[in-house]
Amino acid sequence: MTTLPQTREDITRLIPHQGRMCLWQRVVEADARRIVVQAFDHGDAGHPLRHRDRLHAVHLAEYGAQAMAVHGGLRGRDAGLAPRPGLLVALRGVVLHRDRIDDLDGPLDGEAEVLVDSETGAQYAFVIRHCGATIAEGRAAVIHPPA
Repeated sequence: MTTLPQTREDITRLIPHQGRMCLWQRVVEADARRIVVQAFDHGDAGHPLRHRDRLHAVHLAEYGAQAMAVHGGLRGRDAGLAPRPGLLVALRGVVLHRDRIDDLDGPLDGEAEVLVDSETGAQYAFVIRHCGATIAEGRAAVIHPPA
């Protein structure tokens, strides 16, 4: 992959999620099959997914889906293509290893790996870690609607 995004603003050029709804702030590494990303603001009281003063672990599925989107955006950019919208159509085998994430100090580390890829969509496996411990994992599928 060419130059990796190092800020949220860089990442928003690759995906439809804008502003604070772009959950990842840095791409650590990426290749054609896999991406590793980091988020730093899950403890922020102004987090857009926070509800009743907490950020619940169920939102880690969105973190996983956005890791997929960033990877797809990077792959498209490297192929000279404009970002393509995708629709999350399925989550499978999602396991959450805690109830909330706003109480975690330090970055969240996300990893997504392509399992199946086609012109019409993709399936990825994702893992979200904190301090090396897995806090969520699963698979997600996205379809790309016709242009």
